Amino acid sequence: MSLSMYQASVPVLIRTLKNLTAVLEKGEAHAQVKGIDQSVMINSRLYPDMFPLTKQVQIATDNAKGCAARLAGIEVPKYEDNEASFGDLIARVKSTIAFLETFKPAQIDGSEQRPVTLQMRSGSLHFEGQPYLLHVVLPNLYFHVVTAYDILRHCGVELGKADFLGKPETMGKSS
Repeated sequence: MSLSMYQASVPVLIRTLKNLTAVLEKGEAHAQVKGIDQSVMINSRLYPDMFPLTKQVQIATDNAKGCAARLAGIEVPKYEDNEASFGDLIARVKSTIAFLETFKPAQIDGSEQRPVTLQMRSGSLHFEGQPYLLHVVLPNLYFHVVTAYDILRHCGVELGKADFLGKPETMGKSS
């Protein structure tokens, strides 16, 4: 049985972002219980030259919504990047999930060779759909989600590997 582009993208993106939502909710609860100002936690970073939690979440959601839109050949929605609380970050992730849930397999399947262009500060990068998904989007998504997880863990939030992976009873399901 072959794996379609839709199966390899949208359900994976949604599942990862749902797990990120749960991690952020634990971060918010931790801040409330410990009396920590949310701005301290959402502006925390692992090292001075790394992005803070807020930017990690922004990049993860931008990656996910950009992937589905580009593979479907539609315009990528823009977000303001003005999140100032856990609630704002959670809303952003949930908004991205809602956007991803609008895609149907027919919009994504067959995009293996669809040209994808990313505009970077250093210039344009050109890909075909499948390498873009497998070698750009998924590694970047996991990197930024695990970095968000690591920042919160570093801040004392009680998180474990299962928080990153999701609930065991949903691991065999596509979303």
